[in-house]
Amino acid sequence: MSVLPRVAIALGDPAGIGPEIALKAALDPRVTAMARAVLVGDFSALSEHAKRCGLPLPASCVDTFTNAGEVQWRTGRIPLIARSHFDKAPLEIGQIRPQHGLAALDAAGTAIRAALDGYVEAVVAAPQTELAIKQAGVEFDGYPSFVACSTGTPVDDAFLMLCFDNVGVETRIVHTTLHVGMRRAIELITPERVSRVIQAAHDTLKRLGIANPKIAVSGVNPHAGEAGMFGNEEQTTIGPAIQAAQAAGIQAEGPFGADTMFAKPGYDAYIVMVHDQGHITAKLLAPNRTAGLTIGTPILFSSVAHGSALDIAGQNKAQAAAIVEAVARLVGVRKRSKSAS
Repeated sequence: MSVLPRVAIALGDPAGIGPEIALKAALDPRVTAMARAVLVGDFSALSEHAKRCGLPLPASCVDTFTNAGEVQWRTGRIPLIARSHFDKAPLEIGQIRPQHGLAALDAAGTAIRAALDGYVEAVVAAPQTELAIKQAGVEFDGYPSFVACSTGTPVDDAFLMLCFDNVGVETRIVHTTLHVGMRRAIELITPERVSRVIQAAHDTLKRLGIANPKIAVSGVNPHAGEAGMFGNEEQTTIGPAIQAAQAAGIQAEGPFGADTMFAKPGYDAYIVMVHDQGHITAKLLAPNRTAGLTIGTPILFSSVAHGSALDIAGQNKAQAAAIVEAVARLVGVRKRSKSAS
């Protein structure tokens, strides 16, 4: 009988729905059938959300630990790598506060360290609130760069891959840039960066067990620039990167207009240039059930493609579908990686 992989689930912003959906996911039979979950965060925050949402935290006999090395998985028990986030300021559910932003990053960072140390095989992070992190004085543009910094990976080598099932069709969307303004995004879209994201997507697809990945690459301008009529980044930047990838043996095609690219069948991944090109598509086709994998780093890490939903926090209204999906994706990546090795 094989031992189930260990997955750390960081609670995210404790003022949002993160603790609720993390606990719901850890209790979900779909998760318990494929992984051993350990929660990471502040016990008092988790307990408060469980109380407000009527979730069976006491019945689950949550244990608290000071580090991942002491975690023990037992039937009917959900271990918690306990952090102390509210010694100096109280938890204010539904509010944006600096301490909430710091708590989200500390929980994610602790889970990442547990993965680096070999205590868990994968990490899932519940949603954070970027404004709370900004109020804490921390520069943050999304989990991929945070994971990169936490693992000693060059920030330019980490990218976000959104994954979801669309009527039985596996859809993967990789972002060249993420949480930056449009002006800055255009500056970041260089031939070198586009080449790196194509390579990272190709390597990840191979890791997923796809022998000959086929990748579609979007443009950044309307209609992919329409032969230079609406901008020339496709000709000067994106096109050359695609050609270089093709010369290296990668099946990359484009640039395609982002408004039509996703209707093109037969691709294992779609690469977009800016945040909304990918996120709008994912949130329309798979609302609240999209996993966001960080690719290009040495650990298996996933977040979710929805926010912390402060307006419904503590009301038992949030669904854990995206967390469950994230666990399933990471477990699937690990299994395919092991079988290929």
